[in-house]
Amino acid sequence: MDRGLRVARAVTFVYFILNGTLLGMWVVMIPAVEERVGISHAALGGFLVLLGVGAFAGMQLGGRLCDRIGSRVVVPGAAVLCSATLVLPGLADRLWTLGAALLAFGFGNGTLDASMNAHAVQVERAYGRPVMSAFHATFSVGGVLAALAGAAAFGLGLGVPAALTAVGVLSIAVALAAARGLLPAIAPSPAGGQGADAPAPGSRAVPRRIWLLAVLAFLIMLCEGAANDWSALHLKTVLGAPESTAAFAYGTFAAAMTIGRLLADAICARFGPVNVLRYGSALAAGGITLVALAPWIPAALAGWALFGLGLSGCVPQLFSAAGHTDPAAAGANVSRVAGLGYIGMLAGPAVIGWMTHLMDLNHTFLLPALFCAVAAAAAGVLHTPADTATTTEAHPLPAEAAS
Repeated sequence: MDRGLRVARAVTFVYFILNGTLLGMWVVMIPAVEERVGISHAALGGFLVLLGVGAFAGMQLGGRLCDRIGSRVVVPGAAVLCSATLVLPGLADRLWTLGAALLAFGFGNGTLDASMNAHAVQVERAYGRPVMSAFHATFSVGGVLAALAGAAAFGLGLGVPAALTAVGVLSIAVALAAARGLLPAIAPSPAGGQGADAPAPGSRAVPRRIWLLAVLAFLIMLCEGAANDWSALHLKTVLGAPESTAAFAYGTFAAAMTIGRLLADAICARFGPVNVLRYGSALAAGGITLVALAPWIPAALAGWALFGLGLSGCVPQLFSAAGHTDPAAAGANVSRVAGLGYIGMLAGPAVIGWMTHLMDLNHTFLLPALFCAVAAAAAGVLHTPADTATTTEAHPLPAEAAS
């Protein structure tokens, strides 16, 4: 295998870890920033919407720029922007400065997210086999590094601005050093996209398949967002677990997600992306249903583990399919799917919170179960024309049907 391709894959891992670290550093510093600004938990929740708005806008720009000038230029530039804006929330001392800081940091994070996924699709296309899930797994590694860096900063007595500045400067250096290993832009083949709905050359219409993938990303990432914010609270309030035990709910879910993503590429290569999405979503539906009905803590933890394991390979398959649908618009298509998925992740906690006014918390988890079942039923959207051609050759249509 070409050494340049192996290097490109390695540096793509670097950018995924970098993105996870930068976002994780903000999460670690939230309590200190909250105290510095003097803002309540409820008000902070509203301000976090600005982070999401900025990220969504950044994703749309980042994807389109990748299609125009190539991800080799956009990825390091977005990483530098995200690293530089990381320090801004730590400098905020008023509500309006915090809002502006979160908007800017969200924009940098979204630009990096879309561009690095677009480059990951390019690497996967060059490899000729699934490699996307492993990239998403290493994003979680960045969160672990952020937790360690935050603990070290607090242990050394560093203030929030100093800690964020140190991580930001180091991240800029890493982003620039890794840039040389990225793949150059490759002109799309004259045949156009690979998907059944790929637009004709020069067409600006968005393929219907992309919107279907985006809706599935919304549903699946809504489920993930619900688990992020409500898993620990479920064990504590519904099953009466102490806080130390309740924390294992999210830990179990996150660990299962990471392990699943490390295994998903090999599974996808063996059984195909359709089966990863179909049976992964079905497993997730069973897991979250177990959580909703479990009367015991061990059963609930098992449910959260199955939920994370089932969801783990789903989103990477959707991003990959979006990027491969039309190579000439890979960045824009990935940004559309990622953008709607990100909205789902932000909406998940709020939807579950609203439903708790109508029913018990554990019963609200039947909605994610339904969404996972929908994703399992719609997994056929990942089929490509090559799959259809193979099926047609193996089972040709009768003459009267073909006429």
